[in-house]
Amino acid sequence: MDITIYHNARCGTSRNTLALIRNTGIEPTVIDYLTNPPSHALLKAMIAAAGLTVRGAIRRKEAAYAELGLDNAALGDDALIDAMLAHPILIERPFVVTTQGVRLCRPSELVLDILPLPQLAAFSKEDGEAVIDASGQRIAR
Repeated sequence: MDITIYHNARCGTSRNTLALIRNTGIEPTVIDYLTNPPSHALLKAMIAAAGLTVRGAIRRKEAAYAELGLDNAALGDDALIDAMLAHPILIERPFVVTTQGVRLCRPSELVLDILPLPQLAAFSKEDGEAVIDASGQRIAR
């Protein structure tokens, strides 16, 4: 099964998403996007495939967002993507690509919508929130 996660190991949401992928028995391709960002064309395609706008895929809470003046509404998508690639910390995370689709997995449970295999065991997030029950089923919220 071909699954790729654009991952930041320092991010709890990214770690939870990776753990949910692995809970299917699949070992995904893990790309540390901070050191190996996608190309301009690939990032643009992932954002579109996930049904997002470019502004919806940028981390507004990062200091670089304000420092670079990225809140300027006159900036177009290509300029924003260029800024995201020059400063990969600005790319919202984690993006996951599977044969079932592309998602920005915030919250991490969104990955469940595009995983080709079911969950194999119970799963709780790092904060203790139960997401998958002992039979591998998603816990309703």
